[in-house]
Amino acid sequence: MNGVRITKENRIVTVLLDRPPVNALTIELYAELATLFEGIAEQADVNCVVLTAAGERAFCAGLDLKEFLGATVEDDPARAAVVRRMFLAVRHCAVPVIAGINGPALGAGCVLASVSDIRIASTRATFGLAEINVGRCGGTAHMGRHLPQGLLRQMFFTGRPIDAETAYRVGFVQQVVEPEALLPTVMAMAADIAAKAPLGIRFGKTSMDEAEPLPVDEGYALEQGYSTKLMMTEDAREATRAVVEKRAPVFVGR
Repeated sequence: MNGVRITKENRIVTVLLDRPPVNALTIELYAELATLFEGIAEQADVNCVVLTAAGERAFCAGLDLKEFLGATVEDDPARAAVVRRMFLAVRHCAVPVIAGINGPALGAGCVLASVSDIRIASTRATFGLAEINVGRCGGTAHMGRHLPQGLLRQMFFTGRPIDAETAYRVGFVQQVVEPEALLPTVMAMAADIAAKAPLGIRFGKTSMDEAEPLPVDEGYALEQGYSTKLMMTEDAREATRAVVEKRAPVFVGR
């Protein structure tokens, strides 16, 4: 796969953006990432995905502007559909996605971080929606899930990014660490998640995704429905037994 490296170990898939110099996204890479994240649903031996990037210059600088210069108005709806498909695939991936943001996340790169479940940032990270500077509207619908409207509109209309500490302060980022601690911190959290019951992870992810846009009472009723389904699994009973018996659970994925 051009522009991305994939590894799988201990129930964790690591997706490493690797397209120097700034990991910009081509339409081909958007499509490949969409297929990759959609395919996680079929991989029963995966409990968590880590999404990070190679290099020190950027996590992802967004859309490849050199490629975009050749785009036409007639092409734009088809290109936009590919972009939406990728963000949808990451956001609704069957298992949790942890983004390890090692540097600037700009435009589509910022949105890519936003559709992950958890964000851990290096002190070098910044987050920006600079589409107004290149003649586009941005991913404010996605970022609006996380940011206050005033800050969101400031970021879009000025094109100026926020730093990692600001992102942490407003709750967009869950942790900020020194650059050398980023990958160990992300992988430690991924290992913690990967040790949980596979069906519990997947049912929980689906229930939260489906409940998010609902009124609280409706969302909670939906969540209870997934809890009832989970009760029918061997792993749910094993989890309860392990807590009562004060031992590590042994999950079988059914």
